[in-house]
Amino acid sequence: MADVVDPLVGFNFRLEVEKVPAGFFTEVSGLGSENDVVEQKTLDPAGHEVVIKVPGRLKWGDIVLKRGITNDMKIWLWRQEVIDGKLEKARANCSIIMQDRTYADVARWDFQNAWPSKVSGPTLKSDSSEFGIEELTLVHEGIARTS
Repeated sequence: MADVVDPLVGFNFRLEVEKVPAGFFTEVSGLGSENDVVEQKTLDPAGHEVVIKVPGRLKWGDIVLKRGITNDMKIWLWRQEVIDGKLEKARANCSIIMQDRTYADVARWDFQNAWPSKVSGPTLKSDSSEFGIEELTLVHEGIARTS
């Protein structure tokens, strides 16, 4: 019988900035890359027009992380470096580590030269019992799944 591998269940996500934990998040999106598709018209050996699709420019999506707001100010201070024009200091190699319910690391994505392009706080409503959600958007120059 073939080995059956269960899909990984993401329970928690850790952000590391230069290998130092910078926060735990409950939602992450944008882990990937894509190519523009370039269409080239050409003729086949019989003289019929065909369209060949080839990969164009490679691009990486922005990574968006969400969590319940805490008193931890690390991501806000990191964003302030960008606001203050200290982009060289703000750029960092980062990782997103997916953890299972036992907090064991089960998957990892590493990305280069990341910096926070956006940080937003929660929507505040005094009559709500929902958690306030903080959102961090990171831009970067390359990503790879490494485990």
